[in-house]
Amino acid sequence: MQDEKQDRDEPVTGEYKGNPVITLNPNSRYPFTFGLAKAKMIIDYLEEIRNFVQEHDKNV
Repeated sequence: MQDEKQDRDEPVTGEYKGNPVITLNPNSRYPFTFGLAKAKMIIDYLEEIRNFVQEHDKNV
């Protein structure tokens, strides 16, 4: 996971149908775009997401 952090692109913000969105790794093969509602949910569940990654990622 550490190597991924070094190779990542800076996120970019934009709009989709008049709503703000953010795109993570915009120049990668599989960019990840989401809006404000999902961003808030990610923040609310950040600790659970970290625990999930630690439990299931073989590289951590």
